[in-house]
Amino acid sequence: MSSSQSPAPQKGVFAALLRLLTRIYSVRRRLATGVAALLVLGVGFHVVFGQNGLIAYEQKRQDTKTLDGELRNLQRENDALKEHVDRLQSDPSAIEHQAREELHYTRPGEVIYTLPASDGSK
Repeated sequence: MSSSQSPAPQKGVFAALLRLLTRIYSVRRRLATGVAALLVLGVGFHVVFGQNGLIAYEQKRQDTKTLDGELRNLQRENDALKEHVDRLQSDPSAIEHQAREELHYTRPGEVIYTLPASDGSK
């Protein structure tokens, strides 16, 4: 009889061990899934809000557009000033015009009348 009773307890031990291993595997799988989810959330947060994330990228893009516009305006102004310098270096009438406007120079016999600035309150 002892030979017929010993396989039954072994089946119970193996079944309990199998249930324990299945439970451990299930817990380990849930834990790994949770860790992976936290890792994905952390990486996603860094991609959006990090030092070089999407928000910083968009701000830098806007800054680039603004600076490009300012650069174009300054280049236009620089070109106009170069043109003005070229005229002053080569055109005597441009030199005369500049002297009359800024220094109030006159030709002999001319008289300059200065009128009061209009205040526009009439």
